[in-house]
Amino acid sequence: MTHFIKAAVLAAALAGGPALAQDQTLRMATIAPSLGQAITMATFANIVNDNLDGITIEVAAGGAATLHQLEVGRGNLDFAMTSPTIYALLQGGRAMYQNEADAPQAAENLRLLMWYPYGNYHFAVRGDSDIQTLDDIEGATVFLGPQGGGAYNAASRWIEATTGFVVGEDYEAISANWQTGFQSFLDGNIEMYVNGCLDPCQQFIQFTETETVRFIGPESAEGAAVTDFLGTFRWIEMVEPGLYENQLNETPVISMNTSVGIGVRGDLDEETVYQITRAFWENLDQISSDAPWVDGIDIDFAVQQLGSMELHPGAARYYREVGAIE
Repeated sequence: MTHFIKAAVLAAALAGGPALAQDQTLRMATIAPSLGQAITMATFANIVNDNLDGITIEVAAGGAATLHQLEVGRGNLDFAMTSPTIYALLQGGRAMYQNEADAPQAAENLRLLMWYPYGNYHFAVRGDSDIQTLDDIEGATVFLGPQGGGAYNAASRWIEATTGFVVGEDYEAISANWQTGFQSFLDGNIEMYVNGCLDPCQQFIQFTETETVRFIGPESAEGAAVTDFLGTFRWIEMVEPGLYENQLNETPVISMNTSVGIGVRGDLDEETVYQITRAFWENLDQISSDAPWVDGIDIDFAVQQLGSMELHPGAARYYREVGAIE
């Protein structure tokens, strides 16, 4: 199901900033609305809507980020989630884009507004599970993310790189969307649930209200296979103890993180993107006290050169003004 989020535009905003030539309603698509990445993007939209005269960003939550990215490049959306890896696949017309003849052309019309951390991949089991590490999941039934999506790909490859287990051969992954996958974990129908998110994650807050949870990692995260998996855009990061009520971990658990971003239509005019970028960063403190995950949103992280995706000229203009880039 697709959910729409629309915040009212205030009459006065960004004191001293120029008003835009005319009112605009721009379209943003995100993944399932309960996921941390969708919350980050919806929060971005709400900050802009509350602080920039003449702009309303309308957010549709649900569906696949890989498709949303393609539709931004085609001009059918204005913003969507992107990543360095998925953008490279779009450029090359590979993997999920191999049957999209216009994929390379669409990539030319996709630019970056900002990067942010995807969040630690949390490999979760019930507290009373016999599964203590990823090396124990042989024969288990799990949820890795929607099949064909970036999260599923990353989670399955991390497991293979660290344990040697191959999905569909050594363990089974159910085919489900995010909502159904989480419900399967709640109902006890699967043995492990995977979600990458910036803590605190809503799913684990909900789960630990009534159940104990243990986050698990591999016995070892060393070796050439892990190095190859991490590549340029992923990194090792720990899931810390004490994050959730009824979390049983007493020591940090090794996992990995990656970068995602907000992609913007390349032919959206420079002044509009400049004002949107400015409105977000200059009003980020509106949410910092109520949303601990916002600590992961950092302007230096946002402007990194990750792969071949370029900043939109309007965003780059703002980042130069504040000294984030040269």
